[in-house]
Amino acid sequence: MDQALSTRPDSSADADELGKKILTSRVSAFGSDNGDFEADDSIYKAVSRAAIASLVLGVLAALSVWFVPLILLPLVGLILGIAGIRNIRAFPGELTGTTIASMAIALNILFLIGSPALHIHTYMTEVPEGYVRSSFTELKSDAYGYDYPPPSALELNGKDVFLKGYIHPTSIVSGAAQKFILVPDLGTCCFGGQPKLTHMVEVTLSGDNFARYAQRQVKIAGTLHVDTQLKPIADLQGVYYQMDADIYRGY
Repeated sequence: MDQALSTRPDSSADADELGKKILTSRVSAFGSDNGDFEADDSIYKAVSRAAIASLVLGVLAALSVWFVPLILLPLVGLILGIAGIRNIRAFPGELTGTTIASMAIALNILFLIGSPALHIHTYMTEVPEGYVRSSFTELKSDAYGYDYPPPSALELNGKDVFLKGYIHPTSIVSGAAQKFILVPDLGTCCFGGQPKLTHMVEVTLSGDNFARYAQRQVKIAGTLHVDTQLKPIADLQGVYYQMDADIYRGY
């Protein structure tokens, strides 16, 4: 007992000295003895959610190469990537993911610039020489009016036009065909049913051109015929528009 008691500090000075030694040992454990503590690599840090979201959008932005409305994805992804970098710099002890955010920013910038440039180039060069660009907007009747060719469609009668649309699923029975119905949008294309009369063009391909049904946009160039009398067709009520197509692009 006397020996144990002899090891205790017997003055306030000794107690202060012992406290300093304990504090010094704890400071040394963090790699610093001057009060400037360094973070231990083993301390957990959360990956910035903004950085992760930016990377996900950067990957999904690849779809903007095919679908114009998705060009908004890389724009949102770029904003999130910048926000992620700022958050990491503001809270370095809590957040990590600078590399992820940097990769995401680069990816989103690539598609934000590249996709619009690709679509603009395609739009400027897709119409074959000798054909006039047209669309179903010129062929459709008034939404609340009689389903009949409007004046804008009648003006295209006999002209060589370039038109884009989707193949109606009921118009191709076999694997490949030279005659099918073209409709303006995916909703009509994929779910079938009876489209409006002025939303259909009966296309007849010439030469060695054959079409196969797929849920993607096709491009056609040929002579458009506008009939004021409804032409009956199988499985659908009929059509006012027919096209003798010389060029078919189904990709």
